[in-house]
Amino acid sequence: MICLMLPLMPSSSASVADLGCGTGSLALLLAQAGQDVRGVDLSARMIAAAAAKARASGVSAEFVQGDAAQPPFEPASFDVVLARHVLWALPDPAAALVVWTSLLKPGGRLVLIEGRWSTGAGLTAAECEALVLAVRQEAVTRRLDDPALWGKQIDDERYLLVSPR
Repeated sequence: MICLMLPLMPSSSASVADLGCGTGSLALLLAQAGQDVRGVDLSARMIAAAAAKARASGVSAEFVQGDAAQPPFEPASFDVVLARHVLWALPDPAAALVVWTSLLKPGGRLVLIEGRWSTGAGLTAAECEALVLAVRQEAVTRRLDDPALWGKQIDDERYLLVSPR
């Protein structure tokens, strides 16, 4: 996944908000690559696990407990807002996107990894694009169907959506 993420970063020291960071897997990979990463997750256990992983790997990243839909960050403070498998699970994805895009500095990038799972949960790429285009000018989607990304063949819709503006 990191091979997909690094080319999306605007610089080698971009400020990145990882919303719904979980145990910090993506945050740590980005921090190891030189990004300035701050993660937020609702679960105190996830935040503790992410912080422990950062300490163990000697990586500098900040993790705070909070709601991914209303992250405890200042507006216009990030070059990149990243969320993986979070938007679809929120009660009001459209409202969350308004908040998330307010966190971006001018010229900032929204990066979403989402999907429509075989269980029927999730958002289709078309649904996600429509939500993003309601608050941004551009949304570029790339299917993530390479089995190497998931360790097996997949039958559902998984994608990366980037909104550079």
